Amino acid sequence: MAKAAIITGSTSGIGLGMAESLAGAGYNIMFNGLARDEKEKNAAEEVAKKTAERYEVKTLFSPANMMKPEEIREMCAWAEKDFGQVDVLVNNAGIQHVSPIDEFPEEKWDAIIAINLTAAFHTSKAVWKGMKSRGFGRIINLTSAHALRASEFKSAYVSSKHGVTGLTKTLALEGAPHGITCNAICPGYVMTPLVQNQIEDQMKAHNMERDEVVEKVMLYKHAIKDFAQVHELGALAVFLASDEAKMITGVSIPVDGGWTAR
Repeated sequence: MAKAAIITGSTSGIGLGMAESLAGAGYNIMFNGLARDEKEKNAAEEVAKKTAERYEVKTLFSPANMMKPEEIREMCAWAEKDFGQVDVLVNNAGIQHVSPIDEFPEEKWDAIIAINLTAAFHTSKAVWKGMKSRGFGRIINLTSAHALRASEFKSAYVSSKHGVTGLTKTLALEGAPHGITCNAICPGYVMTPLVQNQIEDQMKAHNMERDEVVEKVMLYKHAIKDFAQVHELGALAVFLASDEAKMITGVSIPVDGGWTAR
């Protein structure tokens, strides 16, 4: 039976890169992403369909909202039923908001903690029983350099990612007797459409050219003055999902160009 993976927030950006890398390694994929209307749902289903055709694997798409535990449980149960098993869970979905603490909207705090941290608890809990019964499982949490370092004006994001670091370590210990590993990938800045838009916003805000914004603003903390690429993160996920990575668990692996080496 082909192995299968659930990847939250996987219809674009880092999540899509993860999905394509795992599909390329032969995994069936449960895609996930918000679909606020029929147009978005059709677009997401098309992403899943094209991935299935390109890599000759089976794919599904769930619009499960990561703020709703019941929808998360239904997504995981659907993947288990349709694929026969879930071998890999990638907790990738996340949101961000930047604001000083005294101005930080409380509803933004609640949403960031729910999507970035609490959802990872619910997904992990939902797949745990099946992984435990089969004696194999791989949980990969996409955190951030901000899981290891803090920055101003990102109280909710930094707190959520530090929380996922703690969850990662706990699940690694609980999973060790059952062949389940849990690790975190901690990217710095990754070249995605979202980051490309941020560069353009920063150019306007600072009245700078693109190269200057990249060097002095975006990659200021990177020792290697370059962006990580989604396929690089995907390659790491494929390795962490493999049998060869069975002794790697409970760790947070920076892919940050040397940011956290400072």
